[in-house]
Amino acid sequence: MDQVRALLPGAVSLLDLGTGGGEKLLSMRDLWPPREAVTEGYAPNRRLARERLEPLGLQVVESEAVPHDLLPFADETFELVIDRHSAFDIAEVERVLAPGGTFLTQQVDGTNLADLSAAFECEQPWTWFTLEWVLDRIAETSLAVEQAQAWNGATRFHSVGALVYYLKAVPWTVEGFTVETHLPILLELQDRLEREGMLEYTCKS
Repeated sequence: MDQVRALLPGAVSLLDLGTGGGEKLLSMRDLWPPREAVTEGYAPNRRLARERLEPLGLQVVESEAVPHDLLPFADETFELVIDRHSAFDIAEVERVLAPGGTFLTQQVDGTNLADLSAAFECEQPWTWFTLEWVLDRIAETSLAVEQAQAWNGATRFHSVGALVYYLKAVPWTVEGFTVETHLPILLELQDRLEREGMLEYTCKS
């Protein structure tokens, strides 16, 4: 957020990829440039974004968060493109970015919470999506990387109920998860939680 706020005063046009419900963008309304557009693929979020942002003059465009999505904008349209956790096609970002423009993104590593998936004897679907993979894709474009940083942290669950809620909210962590089909593993995790006081897994971005 601080990096975005630092870049906004020098931009006359902004594209926010995968804006969600527009919450983060609204928190920086005092710095909005003259021209802005946002994309969002998830229908409930897109509805919220349109309710919140379109009355303020922002264009909200339906665009799926997939790696090969074509952006519905002309070449060299935006001086600043930002992206928080939404998939992107770096060739499309390069196309819509104005000469000398900046692309700033924060992504979740494809191996994020891999140890949680492994506890349920499965693997997340995007393990190939790492910082190194993204840097290799950027190297195929004319864009220059000024800063690239990986981060590791921890997600802690203090109840199995909270873990169940998370797995239902983020279904790709354990594909096909239900309490009934995964009850033996949940009981094992309950035993571990009682011994250790929490369940801790590795976050990566």
